[in-house]
Formats: sequence, C-alpha cells, structure tokens
Amino acid sequence: MSTCPQNIVDYMHEYLDGDISRDHEQQLKKHLQACSDCQQHMHQLSDTIAFVKSAAHITAPPNFEEQVMKRLPKAKQRLGVQKWLRRHPIIVAAAVFLFFMSATLLSNYPNDEFSVTKQPNLVVDGQTVIVPEGEVVKGDIVVKNGDIVIEGEVDGNVTVINGQYMASTAVVTGQIEEIDETFEWLWYEMKEMANDFMSLFE
Repeated sequence: MSTCPQNIVDYMHEYLDGDISRDHEQQLKKHLQACSDCQQHMHQLSDTIAFVKSAAHITAPPNFEEQVMKRLPKAKQRLGVQKWLRRHPIIVAAAVFLFFMSATLLSNYPNDEFSVTKQPNLVVDGQTVIVPEGEVVKGDIVVKNGDIVIEGEVDGNVTVINGQYMASTAVVTGQIEEIDETFEWLWYEMKEMANDFMSLFE
C-alpha cells in the first residue's frame, strides 16, 4: 500500500463517494485486482462507511442532553474585579488613558539636565542661552534647567522651565513663560499635549 500511487487512494474515496469517473474507476479496478494491500484498504473503508450508515438511525434517549448537562461540573462565576471591569468599560478606558498620560508626563518631568530647542542664531554658553543682538530667531524657544538672555529678536514663544528669562531691549512676538513650580510645569505639559492633539485635526 505504501508503494502504491496516491491517486489510487484518491480513486477509492471518489468511488465510495459516488463521484468517480469511468476512466478512474477502470484504473482502480485494474489496480485492485493486482494489489492485495489496496484490496484490504478498500474493504476497511467500505466497512467503515457501512457502519456509519447503519448507526445513522440511532437516536439518543429522551432528555439525554439535559441529563448530561446536569452531570457536568458547574462553571465558576467570575467574581470581583473581572466582572466589574466588564460592566464598566468606559471607566476602564478612561483609567488606561490617564495611566498612559501620567506616564508620558512623568517621563518628561524636568530633571537636572540642561536642554534647549534647536534654533539657528542661538548661542549656548554653559547653561545660558543667548539670542545675540541683531539676530532674529524664527520659532519657539524652550529652555529647561537654564537661563535665557535675549538681546535680539524672537519671532515666537519663549518658555523657561526651572530657569530665568533676562532681557533688556528684547523683542519677543509671542508669549513669555517662566515655569518654576511642578504644578505650572504640569499645566504647561498638558497644554502642549492638547495643542499637539488638536493639530492632528487641522
């Protein structure tokens, strides 16, 4: 049987299903006359089909399904947190949102590291950012853990976090913010996130 071609086994199934062509049927009969293994396999398939057909008229006793279901162990009801979470999906979604928002805010929490937004025409001297006299910086400037001295012009907003803003004859077309306290920093970050979110819809 293992050395016989696969198409012979396919022909057996076609024959038993009643879908075999005349040509395939002739090839199958010719092969079965010469191969005792395939004859035995064909008899096993035929016996199996006959058994299934004879068992088709057997019906289950009345109330069989009900009796089986009574004997099965009862599933434990999910109590506590899982049940509550499934009943309040909006609260869960809001909590997840607040968790990720808090994680984002805390990851941006000012540390002792000095940083400044990259803008041309800025001079950085230690932890002091200088806009030289006669220079124009187009865009916002954010300085963290440092000071800013503006002697020229800034065409945008200036934000200083944990530092000082110093200017004498400066021209700033946007807003100037100095953020020293944690609450002010948190409010600034929330406004920035809201502005970024709104810009997605513009």
